[in-house]
Parts: sequence; structure tokens; C-alpha cells
Amino acid sequence: MGDGRLDGSFESSLKISSDIWDIFEKNEYMGQKLKDFFLLTRPLNVFIGMVSIFMGAFVTGTIQPLGKVLLASLSGGLITAAANAINDYFDVEIDRINKPERPVASGRISRKEAYIFSMVLFIAGIGLSIFVNWKALIVAISSSVLLYFYSAKLKRTVLWGNLTVSLVSALAFIYGGIAVNRLEIALIPAIFAFFYHLAREIIKDTEDVAGDQADGIVTFPIRYGSRRALMLASAIYLFLIALTLLPYFLHIFGIYYLFIVLIVVDAVILLALVSMWRNSDPQNLSRLSLILKLNMFAGLIAIYCGQF
Repeated sequence: MGDGRLDGSFESSLKISSDIWDIFEKNEYMGQKLKDFFLLTRPLNVFIGMVSIFMGAFVTGTIQPLGKVLLASLSGGLITAAANAINDYFDVEIDRINKPERPVASGRISRKEAYIFSMVLFIAGIGLSIFVNWKALIVAISSSVLLYFYSAKLKRTVLWGNLTVSLVSALAFIYGGIAVNRLEIALIPAIFAFFYHLAREIIKDTEDVAGDQADGIVTFPIRYGSRRALMLASAIYLFLIALTLLPYFLHIFGIYYLFIVLIVVDAVILLALVSMWRNSDPQNLSRLSLILKLNMFAGLIAIYCGQF
């Protein structure tokens, strides 16, 4: 009987250990799954979108009512996250070539999971906009529809996809201006954002030529060649550099704005253009695309400091 009790106790211990291990494995799996869903949203893009909306309100001279500004920022962040998720859903074959580490391309998240996740985020983002005002609701719905069709179809066309992304990026600042009922001033960073994103999107298309060709996508660099694409991106950025000087000379923003724009924002753009023409390999274009993305923060800081 003693041996039986020992055997039973030993078997019970094994079962408990097995149960604990199963729980540990499930928790580890869930933790990794949540991390993958988080990465699917492209958090840096989401953060930039939310900050852009907040700055769209701030540059008008007020962030009141603060509750509506925060709601608009959160709403825009959710819509941006949804757009990034649905983009991975439609671009899975391209990403398997260009970005195989992405959650859907790597198989860590299924296409069905990515689609459902994006729909939930779109609905949540639009739902929050209702509590801002009716203009915000229109912008939220319009942006969501544009972003969905961008990933589904427009991305695979010459320039229309680039123009769509640039327009939605500009709408982020307008969204912030709408939240405080001061749209006019928010138009300035919105215009800057439009041209900045347009040029950057063309550079990204040049970077992704191999994957886009494999998936039958016809972008500007595929239709007209990488050299002409880089020429177009350069022309847009040079035009933008000239445009960034106007708010100072028109006495809209102060000397701090001009200083940051010249020393940081425009300087980074020029250095990126020089590097791009010296080395147009996809690896270098990818690096420059990230640098230009980070440079957006400097632009937001310039607009903030321009108030003083």
C-alpha cells in the first residue's frame, strides 16, 4: 500500500508539473501573440500619427477642449493601426520578399486574424470620432475608406497610392484642427506633411521594386524607372524645403521654427537626397526611409517651437 501511495503521489506530482508547464507555455504563446499583434500595428507610425493630430490642434494656439483633442488622437492612432494591419493582409506575398520578418509574412499571425484585427481597430477609431464632432466623424470615415482601398487596390497603381497615403497623412493635422474648431492654421503642417510623405512614398516604392514586380504591382519606379522616380522624389523634397521657409517670412512662426527647420529638418532631407543619389541600393533606401521618418519628429518640434 505504501508503494501505491508513493506511485500515486508521484503521478500526481507529474500531472501538476505538466499542468504548470502547459500554463507556462500558453502564457508564453499568448505573450508572443500579443507582441506580434502590437508589431502588426507598426507602433512608430501610430505614434507619429497621434502626435501629428495633437500637433494639428496645438499649432492653432489651443488644445482646448483637451478631452476632444485626446479622443481625436486616440481615434487617429487606432485608424492608423488598422491601416497598417490591413496593409499586411493584402501585401503578404510582397512582404515575404521585401519584409519576411513581418508578423503575417512570417506566419506568426494568419491573414484572417490580421483582417479581423484591422476591422475591429477601424470600427473603434471611427466610433471614438463620434465623440469629437461631426466633422471629425467625416474625416475618420473618409480616412478609413481611403486607407482600406489603398492597400486593396490603389497601392498597385502609378502614383495614386502615393497620393492617397500623403493625403491621409495630411488629414491627421486637419483632424487635430477640427478637434479644436480651428482648421485654418492646421492647414500649414498638413500641406508640409502631404509633400513630405509623397516624396518618401516614392522612395519606398523604389526600395520595394523587386517585391512589387514579383506581385505584379505597377508603381512609378516600375513604370518609368528608378532613376526618374528618385528625380521626382528629389524635386518634391526641394520644393518642400522652399515651402518650409514661408511660415517664417510670413510671420506665422518665429525664429526658433526657422532655426530648427534649417539646421535639422531641411539639412536631413538634403543629406538623405545626396546619399540616395550616391547609393540607390534597396538597403540604403530603406535606411534613408527610416531616417526621413524620424525626421518628422524634428518637423513637429519646429512647429511647436515656432509658437514662441
